[in-house]
Amino acid sequence: MPLILFNKPFQVMSQFSTHAERQTLADYIDIPNVYPAGRLDADSEGLLLLTDDGKLQHAIAHPRRKQPKTYLAQVEGQASPEALQRLSNPLDLGDFVTQQSQARLIQEPPWLWPRTPPIRQRQNQPTSWIALTISEGKNRQVRRMTAAVGLPTLRLVRIAIGPFSLATHPVMPGEWREVDPTVLDGPA
Repeated sequence: MPLILFNKPFQVMSQFSTHAERQTLADYIDIPNVYPAGRLDADSEGLLLLTDDGKLQHAIAHPRRKQPKTYLAQVEGQASPEALQRLSNPLDLGDFVTQQSQARLIQEPPWLWPRTPPIRQRQNQPTSWIALTISEGKNRQVRRMTAAVGLPTLRLVRIAIGPFSLATHPVMPGEWREVDPTVLDGPA
C-alpha cells in the first residue's frame, strides 16, 4: 500500500487516462493501480498524493476527514490586512460559502522552483504571495477566493496536504517519492 507524494507540474492533468493536448500522471508515474487522492487543476502545480488503498484515499479526501491543504498563491496586487482577513473568514462565493481558513502574507519561499512558462508580468502591477490553508476543496476554490477579494491568482502551488509538505519532503516538479502513510493515522 504505497503512498506517493508527487509534485505535479504546471499543465499536467491529475489523471492517468490519456489526454489529447496535455501530459498526464502516466507520463511521470509508472506504478500500477495507484490513483490520486483528490485533484489539482491543470493550471495549478504542486503536491498530489496517490495511493492504491481505498481506505487511505478515503482518509485523505473524504469531506468529513479531509486533510488541511496549504497553497501558495502569487496574486496580482498587494494583499492588504483587510483582504487577508476576508480570506480567513467564511467567504460567500455565490454557489457556496467557504469555511474558516488561514491566510497570511509571505515572501516567495527560496526553495520554490521557477514556473515553466513563467507567469505574465505587468510592469506597473505589483504581485504578492499569500499562504492559504483550507480544509475543504471545491473546484477552483482558492482562485475564486482570491478573485473575490480583488487579488486574482497568477500562480497557485499546493505545498501541503495534512502532515505532508513539499517544504519537508522536497521533490521537484515531475518527481515523486514514497512516504509513510501511518502518519495519517489518528481518530476518525
